[in-house]
Amino acid sequence: MAGEKILVVDDEAVVRKVVEHHLVREGFQVITAKDGSSVFELIRSHNPDLIILDILLPDLDGVEICREIRKESNVPIILLSSKRDSSDIVLGLGVGGDDYIVKPFNPKELIARVKANLRRSLLRNTACQPPGRREVITYPGLEIDLSSRTVSVDGSPVALTNKEFELLALLAQSPNRVFSYHQLLDSVWQFKYDVDYRTVMVHVNRLRKKIEPDPSKPRYIVTVRGIGYKFYHR
Repeated sequence: MAGEKILVVDDEAVVRKVVEHHLVREGFQVITAKDGSSVFELIRSHNPDLIILDILLPDLDGVEICREIRKESNVPIILLSSKRDSSDIVLGLGVGGDDYIVKPFNPKELIARVKANLRRSLLRNTACQPPGRREVITYPGLEIDLSSRTVSVDGSPVALTNKEFELLALLAQSPNRVFSYHQLLDSVWQFKYDVDYRTVMVHVNRLRKKIEPDPSKPRYIVTVRGIGYKFYHR
């Protein structure tokens, strides 16, 4: 893992310089931006392998930028936040952020997060299955292809974010097993510390809107009150 392009978006010059210094020292190529207005042009011109995005920017909101990026790309996004209040972080993860880190942070931790997200992205984009082999999970009205990471509902393709797909795949591979919020955060987000469970709730709600015939009365992803969720199969 070397030479990947990282786009760093932060309005604080000191933060940009520190992050760039440590990334370059690890062999990464770095592009920086001090505001959100140039982000989309930089993505088109440089095609970064990962984006480090500050939530609080002077012009465009980082959460909105993340939402717009997800309309066109699944590039890994690590959110930076100066707030310890989890509301902005949960919102950012809900619109497609892959990970987050709170300022002030240890540069070594950030580098570790960058490498971990790049590894997961590489695994997603590498054909892990032998040629011609498909692993497909099928339920009435729902088909999940693990090898191509595609989902169809009643025969029509449905676009999911990386985290939405990973969450659905995890639940669907173990029908009727109850997963706690903590287990889902650990398995899908690799968060092994206390995180607001709304991260999971936001993703489940978005997923239900995409795959459930009636999101208000879930057919597939069922809430187990006070514990978490399960994929229901009769």
